[in-house]
Amino acid sequence: MLFGEKKLIDGKTLCDMVISAANALDNNQVTINNMNVFPVPDGDTGINMTLTMSAVRALSDYDGTVSDCADKIANMVLRSARGNSGAILSLFFRGIAKSLKGLEMASAEDIAIALKRGTEEAYKAVMQPTEGTILTVMRVCSEKAVEKVAQGKYKYNPTALFSYILKTGEKTLAKTPELLPVLKEANVVDAGGYGFLFLISGMLAALKLEPVIANNATNTVQQQATFANFDTDSIVFAYCTECIIAKRKKYLGEGTATDFHDFVGGIGDSVVFVDAEDIIKLHVHTNHPGQVIEKALEYGELESLKVENMRRQHSNMIEKQSEDVESPAEIIPAAPEKEFGFVGVCMGDGIRETFIDLGVDQMVFGGQTMNPSTQDIIDGVSKTPAKVVYVLPNNKNIYLVACQAAEMINEKKVIVLPTKSVPQGISAMIAYNPDADEATNTEAMTEAIGNVRTAQTTYAVRDTSIEGIKINSGETLALVDGKIVCSDADEKKCLAAIGEAFKDASYLTVFYGESVDEARAEAAIAILKEKINSMAEFAVIPGGQPIYDFIVSAE
Repeated sequence: MLFGEKKLIDGKTLCDMVISAANALDNNQVTINNMNVFPVPDGDTGINMTLTMSAVRALSDYDGTVSDCADKIANMVLRSARGNSGAILSLFFRGIAKSLKGLEMASAEDIAIALKRGTEEAYKAVMQPTEGTILTVMRVCSEKAVEKVAQGKYKYNPTALFSYILKTGEKTLAKTPELLPVLKEANVVDAGGYGFLFLISGMLAALKLEPVIANNATNTVQQQATFANFDTDSIVFAYCTECIIAKRKKYLGEGTATDFHDFVGGIGDSVVFVDAEDIIKLHVHTNHPGQVIEKALEYGELESLKVENMRRQHSNMIEKQSEDVESPAEIIPAAPEKEFGFVGVCMGDGIRETFIDLGVDQMVFGGQTMNPSTQDIIDGVSKTPAKVVYVLPNNKNIYLVACQAAEMINEKKVIVLPTKSVPQGISAMIAYNPDADEATNTEAMTEAIGNVRTAQTTYAVRDTSIEGIKINSGETLALVDGKIVCSDADEKKCLAAIGEAFKDASYLTVFYGESVDEARAEAAIAILKEKINSMAEFAVIPGGQPIYDFIVSAE
């Protein structure tokens, strides 16, 4: 809005600026993701920043004071914050809102001071701020902006001020590799700082009356299968039955179980039947899984067996989709029925079931590539019928968001445990004693977290070098306690590196992912056993997690 020669920012302009910023992030989220140091497929900085800012698009028709607009932005971004970068952004905007409190309009000087207040809020929330990250870019930009307006420059010209901030940010970002050696080695700048400059450029574009338009806005509803399109009763064969049979001596050889194949085909459909040299592997949808098992035992011993009720699964899917389309009404906190409760975060049905078996009340879907929002954590806590609720983030990139959620909850006491991986979360749950008090449990679970080590395998998404290890795109990566220890085209070498790192372990749990079949999982376990103490115990669980083919816990 123009007043003589003075240009001030009103609420409508500020909303236009942040919407343009959100669109700039959206349009460049893949580019930002690719700037992550680790070349793993869960480099999700761009996704987290985009999803954090996406809620502000609801302010497209807002026309009020700059103070009210800043408050609305801060509240929206705080509730939708995802990942460390998103949490930092939400705190940044919360500081801005505090600084602009009570103002009808804001000058460039007001904005510069607000940016500095936002940066200070972000720094305070990070326990050990690291220079060379988004925080550095924020800090230098805001400090230089305040210096300029203090000198009388850009005081009433927000457009010129933001042009200066963007140039300052670009120079600062270029220096981040000098502050963080790992960035220099990987030949990248900080991904969060890179994303922050897209945010600033989007705000500047709006000030120039050329706001960024989203190419593919993240708030667009994506098409998906609707499980309610057919009746549960229309599922003819209810039980998905799978098993592997080790053949008896008389049936050794290929093609010796044709009668069994014909039998299975006669009592079901979707038959997959492998009649190999020494095993039979079958999959069938049937109403008589007992008959399949009984017949299987004639040919040998069962090595594995899985029977799932598809009608019940379908009903659950319909129920879940019904819940998903309900209006996001505020959840009424569950009345406390017990002293302690738990909320966990994970991806993969097998991992989820493990946590539930250990006593976790509410599981929030999320993890690598899909960090839950602050509101998702708040909802999980609200649904938990306990006085004290422990939250297990199970990912270092979710911890800060979980802490923000805890601060926003008043009706229950919330304790966020510093679990950075699924194995740490499971160890914490095993250490929990329902008969102990809060202090004793918190201490015991925290100690258990420190006693577990975690390894993972995934694949490289680009060529790079990390701590002297040359990495080629497409290779298998092995990470132990967050550090890359092996990159090789042969997965076996990476598994062997994990085994070597855990050679003195006494107990190991291996979760294998959604893209791993049982044969590959068995081969992986065999490689690990070759390297690890022969007395070590192993537990193998089909975790169903994406991205990471194997997650290994060692104690």
